[in-house]
Amino acid sequence: MRDANGAGSLARLGSGGVMPVLRETLHDRVYAELRRSLIHGVFVSGEALRIHDLAVKLNTSTMPVREALARLVSEQALEALPNRSVRVPVITRETLEDLARARVLIEGKVTALALPRLGPEDFRRLRDLTHECEDAFHSRSDDSIRRATELNHAFHDHIYRAAGSRVLLPMIESLWLQSGPYVHAAAFLHDEARDPAGTHHHWELIEALERRDEAGATAALTRDITRAFSLLRNRLDTEEEEARAGQHG
Repeated sequence: MRDANGAGSLARLGSGGVMPVLRETLHDRVYAELRRSLIHGVFVSGEALRIHDLAVKLNTSTMPVREALARLVSEQALEALPNRSVRVPVITRETLEDLARARVLIEGKVTALALPRLGPEDFRRLRDLTHECEDAFHSRSDDSIRRATELNHAFHDHIYRAAGSRVLLPMIESLWLQSGPYVHAAAFLHDEARDPAGTHHHWELIEALERRDEAGATAALTRDITRAFSLLRNRLDTEEEEARAGQHG
């Protein structure tokens, strides 16, 4: 499995799934690893992140961890609490709707920009990533779901980088950073027996890109993005109904 920087290892240190960091470029590497972990769902919604624990897992001192967490708070990927601790934001309906809307708008535009720049080698790569994602998703373990999440990110990242936009790509990366816990949570809500395959819309998107069908590609991407958010929306609806029933019971 490869992340956006081309790293191929799935090795993790500690129960949090965070890889150790070498000391050569410590501050940037700590930030990059925590950022990667958030995008790929290593940390879950509502999870408190403790500086000392992360420093141990990353094999570093507390200072670069503290600075990285502050940076991620400023990027709205984490939230600071009154007791000076930091946590992954709790999933809310308001943020869910806001992220879904922003991702559809920006990622749809970047997909349209990428379409004429993609060639046969790119399509082969997208197919390989989708096959790998299917294999990982079918296993349904915590590790395989995390791997499927990473492969899903690699799939979309390959398309977006083809667009060559230095302005829009950082916006997408920010949205993925905030969406990581949502996407990961949605993966566990997916029911293979009831729902379409998790990669169903990837195949639709690849076919539309090969046809140079901009409208079709944008529509397939929109369905792919909104699928995960719809699963979470349905879960929130169920929880609210159960809470109301409990109050009247």
